[in-house]
Amino acid sequence: MIKGIHHVAIKCTNMEEYKEELAFYINILQLPVKREWATGAMLDTGNGLMEIFNNGDSHLGLGVIRHFAFATDNVDEIVERARKNGHEVIIEPKDIVIASNPELPARIAFLRGPMGEEIELFCER
Repeated sequence: MIKGIHHVAIKCTNMEEYKEELAFYINILQLPVKREWATGAMLDTGNGLMEIFNNGDSHLGLGVIRHFAFATDNVDEIVERARKNGHEVIIEPKDIVIASNPELPARIAFLRGPMGEEIELFCER
């Protein structure tokens, strides 16, 4: 049986991209390094892992996965840190209510990571 998402993986095509990805996730999103090896690293997201490789063959185009979301209590703080470091804010922080049953109030924002990945910041209210 599925128990949850273990990790999300990103493959960089060279060391420059790899270093930029690591810097973004470690310095901007403040994910701690869980383990490292010659071709990659795993970062701790709190309830799963972010795996970043430095040995990808080529860039993947936009695919089926629209985005991934990180749970946080600091949407606005993370957005400002990303913006100050030159990263694109796709959707500014805003309060929403997902019209589900029961309704789900949240504060969200979207960023673009160094490899073009869309990252949602999600704070349940």
